[in-house]
Amino acid sequence: MDVLLVDDSKAMLLRLRRLLETERGILVTACSDPLAALVEARTCAFDLVLVDQHMPELDGIAFIREIRAIPHYAQVPVAMITSDVCDTVRLSALEAGATDFLDKQAKEIELNVRVRNLVRLAKAVRHLDEQAAALAGEIEQATRRLREREAEVIFRLALAVEYRDNDTGDHTWRVARYSQIIAEAMGLPQEFCQRLYLAAPLHDVGKVAVPDGILLKKGRLDEAEFAVIRTHPVVGQRILAGSGSELICLAAEIAEAHHEKWDGSGYPHGLSGEAIPLSARIVAVADVFDALTTVRPYKAAMAFDEALSCIQADSGRHFDPACVEAFASAWDVVLAVRETAVGTRLEAMARTTEPWARVPELRREVAEEVE
Repeated sequence: MDVLLVDDSKAMLLRLRRLLETERGILVTACSDPLAALVEARTCAFDLVLVDQHMPELDGIAFIREIRAIPHYAQVPVAMITSDVCDTVRLSALEAGATDFLDKQAKEIELNVRVRNLVRLAKAVRHLDEQAAALAGEIEQATRRLREREAEVIFRLALAVEYRDNDTGDHTWRVARYSQIIAEAMGLPQEFCQRLYLAAPLHDVGKVAVPDGILLKKGRLDEAEFAVIRTHPVVGQRILAGSGSELICLAAEIAEAHHEKWDGSGYPHGLSGEAIPLSARIVAVADVFDALTTVRPYKAAMAFDEALSCIQADSGRHFDPACVEAFASAWDVVLAVRETAVGTRLEAMARTTEPWARVPELRREVAEEVE
């Protein structure tokens, strides 16, 4: 245990130091200069502070007030060394944060008992602090594990939805990364960017209600079929809404609004401009870009630069201009995502969020693996 002893009297310093060091495991730092003692207090975490009342430059009350302003010393026992029995002085010391008083004129036996009591109190406070720190660490670790499991469950659910019309799961990952890149390029808070990255993969969860005959159809959908497709945002919102998880609630917001358009011509509610949640406006750009540059049952893949031109051409109509500008400004990062080989996808995901690294690639050749 570390004790800071502050007194301009060398005799008193020696006397108290001798008393303190009779206790096993106590290391005393003695200072005759209160200003130098404050410097020590800021650089070392003392468990007990004993300070004289009458000192040059800074008296004991002012010293206690200063040391209590240092975060570590909010609960550390601080005792004033004084022979002043004036109630005004003692009250001022207590108001400044003094824990107890040591009377300079007290007999040796009384002073010894008081010092021992202060040492016991300091040890108890330190023990409580250590317990609180350990408990906080355990809570933080448990919370982190819960968030990792939550992220993994979300991603696996997204892959289950995507497996109906995609055999690798790369679309899910790319939309998540593009969304995160756009959000970061817009200067949004890092916590939001990370949550968006984790929630974006569930944007199409409502497609579980779309029949395969429509979802996998090669060629243009007729009006009735497209009407069924247009229901998936509302279905997705109903699946995810009402959760106690902020992440799932964000995913519900994205699922419902990612097909809305900046000019109000989108679906399901015809929202326009900033009435569309920012998360959905970001994911809309990411989702459409990946759809344009990916082979689908009804179309071939478009070249990256051509797809970017299409996105920019629809800025202010389909897309939020700020999201499109951010996407274009991070083009080199976007290309790096597209160029990530399927075989290294999990490694790339592991660098971003560890839980998703445990998610396997989807393959339709399950029978071959079983054999």
